[in-house]
Amino acid sequence: MSKRRPKTPSESKVESRYIVMPQHANQYGTAFGGVIVAWIDTVASMAAQKHCRKEAVTANIDSISFREPIYVGDHVVLKGCVNYVGRTSMEVSVQVIKEDPISGKNTEAMTAYLIFVALGKNKKPTPAGPLIPRTAKEKKKYENAKLRMQARKELVKKLGN
Repeated sequence: MSKRRPKTPSESKVESRYIVMPQHANQYGTAFGGVIVAWIDTVASMAAQKHCRKEAVTANIDSISFREPIYVGDHVVLKGCVNYVGRTSMEVSVQVIKEDPISGKNTEAMTAYLIFVALGKNKKPTPAGPLIPRTAKEKKKYENAKLRMQARKELVKKLGN
């Protein structure tokens, strides 16, 4: 089997847009968190698959930070990118931006970090392929993701899971 060519984080970038409709919102006119989480998972999945070019499944939604409410009528821009790759797992970040369609004002509404695992034909974890950060921003995201991955492993050890 040949080794996979290292990829940069920019090669895994995915961007998707949605408009929040009444069926996506609660009685207060703000988007259901679960709807946005589903959109986040979809974008993150596409970024992970784009990196490894294999089936990639969600193993963990590490954190989601809600900063701003998203209202019916807002446009939602989701930007996903692979930050870090271990052997079979990948950390993917998704930035969620709400955009006012009238004023054009953009506000970062949420950020999320998810862990995906690359699967082989036998549905077992398989190497995801190396990630090579090139820009200063990519390198910083890589180092931060590496710290989060180490912290996750230490927490699992401490909890005995």
